[in-house]
Amino acid sequence: MVRYGILGFGHHAEKRLVPAFATTENSRLVGLWRRNAEKARVNALEFGIQHVFATAEDLCASPEIDAVFVASPDSLHLHDVVLALKHRKPVLCEKPLAMSAGEVETMLAAQSEAGVAFGVAQNMRYNASGELMRQWVVEGRIGAPVLAHSQFCYAAERSPREWIYDPTLALGGPIGDVAIHCIDALRFILDTDVSEVATLAHTDANSGAVESHAVVALDFSNGAMGAVTVTTRGEYRSYIEVTGTAGVLVCENGLTVDHEVEVVRYRKGQIVEKMQVSNADAYTRMLDSFSAEIQGTGKYLAPGTDGLLNQRILDAAYASWRSGVKQQVTLPSTPL
Repeated sequence: MVRYGILGFGHHAEKRLVPAFATTENSRLVGLWRRNAEKARVNALEFGIQHVFATAEDLCASPEIDAVFVASPDSLHLHDVVLALKHRKPVLCEKPLAMSAGEVETMLAAQSEAGVAFGVAQNMRYNASGELMRQWVVEGRIGAPVLAHSQFCYAAERSPREWIYDPTLALGGPIGDVAIHCIDALRFILDTDVSEVATLAHTDANSGAVESHAVVALDFSNGAMGAVTVTTRGEYRSYIEVTGTAGVLVCENGLTVDHEVEVVRYRKGQIVEKMQVSNADAYTRMLDSFSAEIQGTGKYLAPGTDGLLNQRILDAAYASWRSGVKQQVTLPSTPL
């Protein structure tokens, strides 16, 4: 059993991580730290978490903690990840992994020094919907992929995460917050990298310095092209579509973990195949997969090295928006 401590316990931990830990087979939540000590004590009592630590350093240094889950705001990830790695604790960090690719490279250097596992909490790589779409693409059921689209919309004014409009804490608006899920899902389903990025985005009176909605165009290394469309001003929706030379795959709300979804295959405008799946256990499977990586009994699907590629895509997306110029994405010369 791998014993976890959450560094930066907040809304996401309450809503997603605590329920996920309750159903894991080889992962247990035993500790937490958050900046507000009183809230930390309340959380520990409410969720039956054994240890409340006075400082982040105390959590990372504790012999009661085997691995650290970093769930703090984006700009704090570098400090928190490096702190945990300094204590040679395996780290699973929320997305976006950092504020820049340079920060991720610093994390990877610290991981190399520590010699422990380091992963990104791309829970949607463990969605049954994404796994099924990837399988059907590999099997050639839609021919060669040529176009791909993913959309993620939600209403940020109802979000309890008060820091998401603060550019000193958040990488950005919906590009950093949810487009990263869309980009990662398309990379995973198509089993490819992104070579070029072009972005259009807008701000509004409420979003301030960060974007409120955006379109990110992607050129994939396998020759396909794609688009990611995101907003914090719409009704909830998450959508994935892949068009191939011999068919189309569609999954409405393909990134949701809250209810069952259907993966549908079309050929010549007609439904030829569909399957209903549930993503409800995605967080649980992610946690147990990282525990298996720590124990040497499995392979985690979103290692920090892959997170560097996603961060380079995010960097390119924001650089394109600010410059109005399409950006190249630096790919590794050898596999990471």
